[in-house]
Amino acid sequence: MSTITLLNIFGGVFLLLYGMHLVGDGLQKACGARLRGFLLTATANRVRGVLVGAVITAILQSSSATTVMLVGLVGSGLIGLPQTMGVILGADIGTTITVQIIAFRIYDYAIGFVGAGVLIRLLFRRGELQHAGTAILGFGFVFFAIKILIDTFGPHAESPVMTGIIAGIGEDLFAGIVISALVTALLHSSAAILGIAISASYSGVLTLETAIPVVLGANIGTCVTAIISSMGSTVDAKRVALAHILFKIAGVLVILPFIEPFTELVRMVSTDVPRQIAYAHTFFNMGIAVLFLPLTSIFTAVVRYLIPEEREPHRMGPKYLDPLVLTTPSLALGQASREALRVADMVQEMIKDSIMVFKKDDRELCERLQERDNDVDLLDREIKLYLTKLSRESLTEEQAQREFEILAFTNNMENIGDVIDKNLMELALKKMENQLSFSEEGMREIEELHERVLENFEIGVVTFTNSDRELARRLLQRKAKFAELERKLRQAHIDRLHRGLKESIDTSAIHLDILTNLKRINSYICNIAYTILGEEKESSV
Repeated sequence: MSTITLLNIFGGVFLLLYGMHLVGDGLQKACGARLRGFLLTATANRVRGVLVGAVITAILQSSSATTVMLVGLVGSGLIGLPQTMGVILGADIGTTITVQIIAFRIYDYAIGFVGAGVLIRLLFRRGELQHAGTAILGFGFVFFAIKILIDTFGPHAESPVMTGIIAGIGEDLFAGIVISALVTALLHSSAAILGIAISASYSGVLTLETAIPVVLGANIGTCVTAIISSMGSTVDAKRVALAHILFKIAGVLVILPFIEPFTELVRMVSTDVPRQIAYAHTFFNMGIAVLFLPLTSIFTAVVRYLIPEEREPHRMGPKYLDPLVLTTPSLALGQASREALRVADMVQEMIKDSIMVFKKDDRELCERLQERDNDVDLLDREIKLYLTKLSRESLTEEQAQREFEILAFTNNMENIGDVIDKNLMELALKKMENQLSFSEEGMREIEELHERVLENFEIGVVTFTNSDRELARRLLQRKAKFAELERKLRQAHIDRLHRGLKESIDTSAIHLDILTNLKRINSYICNIAYTILGEEKESSV
């Protein structure tokens, strides 16, 4: 081949890839946020999941984009692994639309698509229409690249080099599949490699028989993007990526003994080789969906067996703060709320365990609680950073209020953690170091106030979860009763001092400080109610 030919192939391939990138990027920015919301509400059953996966992928023009979206949603806990199986099968059907479009002889209008895309981008500098213009421009580049490749392959249809390569693929089906899978993995696009194959078939370089291995290999290779996106994610996210590739490999293994009947079936549908390649791709993926849809529960069990739950050392970090849903404020706020409730669970355990440190002089538990406060601080910081990435202009008044509630709630949780860490645990260490003991009556009173804190904490969490104004008012009513109980218990301790009870005298400072800090914790809990009611907070100290 001449240098010009090689340059044309090089330029055509990368123009095709760039065009596919623009199509996917433009469409995802134009409607990706809505599609993620649609995906979350449309996985109730397997058949519906297939339809949703097909529609979303047809719009995004990429099964990899849909699968990566699934990986993110599963990793964030928004949907479960079983619900993804039908969507994966549907995504594989949806991606065949791209290849069907490429197989139509509309490459002569490529420059028109380019012009329309550029014009829309010039007229609309921002927003969904600009992204739609990007997608149209991408299609123009794809069709233009197809035209370049067709014109380049044409004169070399009968060349010894080209016929030798094609003959090699035809003779060794397995090698053809492997090579196609590797090239697709490298290009990150099955539509791109099939577009190249269709371009070669227009010129007579590629026949249906030699294109079949390319089709099968491209379907396997396209899974690599999802595998890469799942690295470092949750176990279930890795399982989604594995399920995708298992569906493809199983499909190829099933069809291998029936290659000849499959080829004849495709040939019956059309006499045009480019369209035959597109139909082969469509039939393969539709066949996988029909064959494996009833078996999705088995595939779920298999991937769970192959990737078991990990038993990792403690590694704290956000679990639900998925950056993929930041473009959809309602979903992002929902995820931030889930992370905030996760923080609340940790703080609730800290409150529960704190009393055991005083009762049992448990130094090891004391250290664990101090370490847990570091985790609370970390998550509080991550939630704040996550919410700052939301555009204030894109939030409704109700969403802006919810954002404020989440930030205030996590701030109160962080303050409670600090009180336990820096105040209560310091008092516990002082008690242990001086080998002091509370009187039986004094310990009982501390436990009573502690129990009231836990009751109010649970009410506060429910108040935040539901933005419940009535419950918020009830919590504030309990605050007054709590303050009255704290004064009563403080007076009871002073009465014991007057009676000269030794344990009360020895532990007086610690005892009174514990009551004070439990009252501070309760004040932070009640601040949740002030936020929900939109009232000014009272001092927590």
